[in-house]
Amino acid sequence: MNNIATLLFLFLFSITAFSQEIKHSETALIKDVMEMQELSWNKGDIESFMSGYWKSDSLLFIGSKGPTYGWHKTLSNYQNSYPNKEKMGQLSFGYLKIELIDKSNAYVIGTWELNRKEDTLQGHFSLIWKKIEGSWKIIADHSS
Repeated sequence: MNNIATLLFLFLFSITAFSQEIKHSETALIKDVMEMQELSWNKGDIESFMSGYWKSDSLLFIGSKGPTYGWHKTLSNYQNSYPNKEKMGQLSFGYLKIELIDKSNAYVIGTWELNRKEDTLQGHFSLIWKKIEGSWKIIADHSS
């Protein structure tokens, strides 16, 4: 009986450890996308920054002017608001929480800061992520 209990304990422990390893791996992949976005923004490359977003007409971005739908419209809004590298400044993200909802959906809450010569802007964001064709993409962004 002790052997069965020991085997059951080891089995449950290994499943839990494996599950935690997958969770850590997936959150690391999301962080990698966000680090790529920071680097792209800081190089002045908005289109590469946008590769972290779902390239769909259903992408939802909510900012100070209300909701915007679609990848192309979101790109256009960024390009109009930040027409050059000086206006773009240097972006940095801070993470408050990355929560996997299931194996292909996640929720991220964090902070953003934009340092420019003339000012520093900062705020918070909440992001809904979906694993699409093997890659994590932002499908909804609420930034303030």
